[in-house]
Amino acid sequence: MTGRRLTSLLASVTAAAAGASLLTGCGVLPGATGGSREPVTVMTWAPDQTRATNMPGMPAMAQAYARWVNSQGGIDGHELRVLTCNEQNTPAGAAACARRAVREGAVAVVGSYSQNGRAFMAPLEAAGIPYIGGYGLTEDEFTSHLSYPVNGGLASLIAGHGMQLAEGCRRVSLVRPDTLAGDRLPKLLDAGLKKASKRGAFDIPAVEDATEYTAQATRAREKAGTEDGCVAAVLGERTQTFFDSFRRLPERGDESGRTGGGGKGGSEGSVRISSVLGSVGQPVIDRTGGARSPFEGAYVTGWYPDADDRSWEPMRKVIRDHAFVDNRVDPSDTGVQTTWIAYTVLKEVIESLDKDTVTASRIADALDRGAQVDTGGLTPKLRWMYEDLLGAPDFPRIVNHEVTFQVVRKGRLVAQKPGFVDVGPTVTNRG
Repeated sequence: MTGRRLTSLLASVTAAAAGASLLTGCGVLPGATGGSREPVTVMTWAPDQTRATNMPGMPAMAQAYARWVNSQGGIDGHELRVLTCNEQNTPAGAAACARRAVREGAVAVVGSYSQNGRAFMAPLEAAGIPYIGGYGLTEDEFTSHLSYPVNGGLASLIAGHGMQLAEGCRRVSLVRPDTLAGDRLPKLLDAGLKKASKRGAFDIPAVEDATEYTAQATRAREKAGTEDGCVAAVLGERTQTFFDSFRRLPERGDESGRTGGGGKGGSEGSVRISSVLGSVGQPVIDRTGGARSPFEGAYVTGWYPDADDRSWEPMRKVIRDHAFVDNRVDPSDTGVQTTWIAYTVLKEVIESLDKDTVTASRIADALDRGAQVDTGGLTPKLRWMYEDLLGAPDFPRIVNHEVTFQVVRKGRLVAQKPGFVDVGPTVTNRG
């Protein structure tokens, strides 16, 4: 009798506890299915506090995204855990971040920035971890079977920039990094220029982390000429330093040493300046004087719609509500925008799985089998099946080969022409 009473009492207590748990949701993410869905761990890395290009807004955007999505019950009931890592702009730093992602069980690396593709892709490939929405700087991002880019990378930007400059520039000087990655840029720019039967650009390599560029600025202005010439600089964070040196050049024919290399309206005399997003963006324009910035009137090629486009409003709301006072997260920054799009991909893919446990292999398999992502007009619809790949030499995994042409007017980057421009044929057929 005593044993039966004890058994009955334990059953009643267990049932009551289970009922209370269902009523209160204790230990369960809001929106989770019975609390059975496991957390999802991912990593976002970028360089910070280095002498070259820094992208602190990308990890910060990833953290804000996680706060937002977890406040909504996670992704399909899975809590999103974001690891961040300082890539340090070095191969050793990139490899260390990749090894940490493997060690800590990340199922994807999402929305990250690195110039050291060879260093980070090898550890990720060995562990089967997909690389989703990298910034698009390295060859490995467009060749690895585990890389899923959301933009056309620097290749599309430069080819598109050539097309943009061909419309109004008679001669073009290109100032670019004296690196292996930089060595690819002249042919891509020339491919765009030659779409309009323009001559190729004058190639001017430069040290990526220099503190001044007077010699390169002088040569660039000289080669651009005095009639409808353009000077394009693609030096990442040091682009601003280059154009500061350019602005300080003495006026042509002026022996008094007066300055004025940059001039008014994005040009000096008839020389117009230009660049691509990531090297020049709204934050740089704001810091250098807005409407009085030396970039006023400059041509800029981007991957996405201009920062004031209403398609960015969902991202802006997340930043307002969940980035708090974190000034690293600038909605006008291309790195922040790329991270937002990359996490949009992650979210849609996880939701398409509808599994209690999300693994790296399941994510990669879903992407390979045709998971399609709608980014709300920020890119074309994205899909990474074989037939979607551009197949360009050196960049076979490009699936988004559209860019936007922008111009700086009254201190704001605005669309030079509406919509996207397809640069796929130009990238594929470059000389």
